[in-house]
Amino acid sequence: MHADSPHPSVGRVSLPERVRSPWWELGRRLLIALAILVGTVLLVYFDREGYRDNAHPDRQLTLLDAFYYTTVTLSTTGYGDIAPMSEQARLINALVITPARIAFLVLLIGTTLEVLASQGREMFRVARWRKKMDQHVVVVGYGTKGRSAIDTLISNGYDRASIVVVDPGTVAMEEANRDQLVGIAGDATRRGVLRQAGVEKATHVIITTDRDDSNVLVTLTVRQLNPDAWIVASVREHENVPLMRQSGANSVITSSDAVGRLLGLSSMSPMLGSVMEDLMTYGEGLEVAERDLLVNEVGKQPQRLPDQVIAVIRDEKVYRYFDPVVSLLARGDRLIVVRPAKELPWAPRPGTHGEALADDDD
Repeated sequence: MHADSPHPSVGRVSLPERVRSPWWELGRRLLIALAILVGTVLLVYFDREGYRDNAHPDRQLTLLDAFYYTTVTLSTTGYGDIAPMSEQARLINALVITPARIAFLVLLIGTTLEVLASQGREMFRVARWRKKMDQHVVVVGYGTKGRSAIDTLISNGYDRASIVVVDPGTVAMEEANRDQLVGIAGDATRRGVLRQAGVEKATHVIITTDRDDSNVLVTLTVRQLNPDAWIVASVREHENVPLMRQSGANSVITSSDAVGRLLGLSSMSPMLGSVMEDLMTYGEGLEVAERDLLVNEVGKQPQRLPDQVIAVIRDEKVYRYFDPVVSLLARGDRLIVVRPAKELPWAPRPGTHGEALADDDD
């Protein structure tokens, strides 16, 4: 996981960040440090006449002496047994070797501390996240469908920290991290990847990859790891819906059929198409929502409620509002309604102003 800044403003070009291993960075900087060491050794050796060995004043510096002087100088040990004597050697030491010493120390000590600190910090963050990971939502695939599903969850009150994205793409992971989401890079058809996402403790799993065969395999794997999770999966072809349900999906959405119907409606009746698109757009106009039944609504007909009831959920089954089974609403029912996306004075949100719910204990 790599946290990144939020999305840039419109019109600003943002290229994907090149993420490298900390150990790769350490090796690269060690090579730079070695280059500084070798360059300084050669510089001292070529100017060896400007240096004097106090132990052997009459002897000219050898290549080994230059290497020795360079190592003790760059490491700031500085025994003083070999020292620059000429003005040229002292000037080179002041202008070249001293900055090289600083760069050498920054590369070695600074990089090592950075690697150790970043690795330790990352391990701590991952461990803390795994400890808190429970009752969360796993979204497989961070394409257009996955992002839209997550936006809808967040708009309806889900915390970003309770959503985990699984996608094999590097770019997808970078985008998920930019959106402040936890990402697991890997193939969701593999058990190990799903276990990393904590699918055993997830309450909901949303599967949105573009291949029906992959979605079936992911659904089978998720169902084996978590028999109780509510699985919502998308398929491209309607003929694969029964197979997806047999694999363990609780709800199956046919993307191609949905888009085709919307296109057909828009061509025959542009206004009807715009209304359907409005229902699927969160935050403005109309919305389709599920809500609890209020105490003062028990025993009433669905058509008599302020909200436009289109379906009633009773005993884990969905009934159309005109079905005789739900002609009178009962405790424990839940309603599927069409209502304004925002609360208005003439259309207040039921259940949000302290009203007693029908399924509350007496």
